[in-house]
Amino acid sequence: MKPILFFLALLPALLLAQTNVPALKKEYEQLLEHSSYGNNLKAGKYYDVNGIKMYCETYGQGQPLLLIHGNGGSIVDFSKQIPFFSKNYKVIVADSRAHGKSIDKGDALTYEMMADDYAELLQKMKIDSAFVIGWSDGGINGLLLSMRHPEKVKKLIVTGANLRPDSTAVQSDVFKRVSTNYTKFKEQFAAKKDKTDLDYMVLKYKRLLSEQPNIAPKDLRNIKVPVLVIGGDYDVIKPEHTLEIFRNIPKANLWILPNSGHSTLIVYTDEFNTKADTFFKTKFRTIRDRDREF
Repeated sequence: MKPILFFLALLPALLLAQTNVPALKKEYEQLLEHSSYGNNLKAGKYYDVNGIKMYCETYGQGQPLLLIHGNGGSIVDFSKQIPFFSKNYKVIVADSRAHGKSIDKGDALTYEMMADDYAELLQKMKIDSAFVIGWSDGGINGLLLSMRHPEKVKKLIVTGANLRPDSTAVQSDVFKRVSTNYTKFKEQFAAKKDKTDLDYMVLKYKRLLSEQPNIAPKDLRNIKVPVLVIGGDYDVIKPEHTLEIFRNIPKANLWILPNSGHSTLIVYTDEFNTKADTFFKTKFRTIRDRDREF
């Protein structure tokens, strides 16, 4: 009876935390404005990686944990994860190619290039393998890293990842908005005479978002490490697509969070961090036949 009463007493607070998303968003945006992550000279260092200077910060000690941000993001996006995980892990968090301080003036930008960058970064840091958390495009990079460089990944967590850039994977309203925006931007870009570095950078981001990734579901079967696949029930990525990713990875768990969009690790910060920590520390459980009963 006591556990039930405790849960009932806690339920209003849990529901409030889930539903007060505007307040969470405002608090997170203010946190990013004042955060030193991504601009910490004591923790930061540049590495020569596949022809670019890749900026990376490290925090804490223990098992290596690589955090990979999304499209247009940077190190600072993990301001709610770094303090938690740096207590027990060596947290490695970098600006992906052409993001943040990792400058790349080349025209090409692919998820495969970025996944290879992260493998090379770990190699340069003399890290044989790491736990990995990827958010959004970072999740795509995590999947590709596990397929292209399997020796570098111990366990993987992805949230809001997708395999293809079409309406079977992306919610229809989001897909329509992104596609329309990309078309308009390409027209403006072509007509503009004096193009700036920012113009070229934005074009790369939009092209990446609209034309990639292109991962065959069957290729996910090559991922041999345990993977926790996460999504919000109202994510940018359709829950059925998140389920498709889960079903094609041999050793995968699935976690769909209620009343959440794309920012699962912000809306559910405490639950996300704790669940991720448990996943990394717990042996993967294979569930078949009679085991499905419990």
